[in-house]
Amino acid sequence: MIKKLRKQGNGQVLPIDRSIMESMAIDMDTPLQITVSGNTLVVTPVHVGAGEKKVRASVSKMRKRYGKTLKNLAK
Repeated sequence: MIKKLRKQGNGQVLPIDRSIMESMAIDMDTPLQITVSGNTLVVTPVHVGAGEKKVRASVSKMRKRYGKTLKNLAK
C-alpha cells in the first residue's frame, strides 16, 4: 500500500485506513510507538491495560452479578 503524507496545520499526517486499524486492533485512542529502522518507519501499538470498553463491560457484568452483595458490604 502506498500512502502520501498530508499537511495538517504546521505538521504532516500519515492517514491509516480503518481496515489496517482493525487488523492491528487499534483505535483513535491507542498510543502508538513510532521507530525508524534504516529508512523504514515502524508503527507499533502500545496496548496499555484492558482498554476502556473492556473495563466498562467487565464492571457492568460484575454489577449485574454481585450488585446486591456489594451494596450489603458497603453498609
